Amino acid sequence: MTDQDLDNRLVRAYNDMMHAIRDVFDMADAETTDISLQQALNRASERLIEVGDITVAEAAQISSFIKRDINDAAEYLMESSAEFTDWLMLDIEIVERKIVDLFLSVADTTRIELDQLKQTSTEHARYHTGEVTGPGTLECVECGKLIAYPTTSVIFRCPECSHDIFKRPPMKRLPE
Repeated sequence: MTDQDLDNRLVRAYNDMMHAIRDVFDMADAETTDISLQQALNRASERLIEVGDITVAEAAQISSFIKRDINDAAEYLMESSAEFTDWLMLDIEIVERKIVDLFLSVADTTRIELDQLKQTSTEHARYHTGEVTGPGTLECVECGKLIAYPTTSVIFRCPECSHDIFKRPPMKRLPE
């Protein structure tokens, strides 16, 4: 399997996991049952592993990426009066709408849980080359270069300085 094949597989797995999480939340809503993000991640992982879409290791990896992305988005939205599109730092027209809708629905469902997580977490999320991220803009921690990801993508090295660690940029910075 080539690196590109692996990247495509991880991106597909991330999107499949988001869909499965949304399904878990929808089922819980229909049953009027409260469910946490972690429980939804666990159930979604089990479902995708069971049908053979991903391995146990991939499920754990993708779950951590999703949890990081959702936590980061919810934290940003709770700290500011900004809209989700401000967090993305992308023209909403270039972002695949179904991915944004899916991401927002999961983030909104987990807002209370993430507010509790925020109180115990003081360090901002870091994003590393080779990981998968949902749509949005990342900033190289070395040189400050902004890199826009309009859809779920594997994070690549900074094209400016080849560094491999990123963060979400502070508000008010626009992509170059």
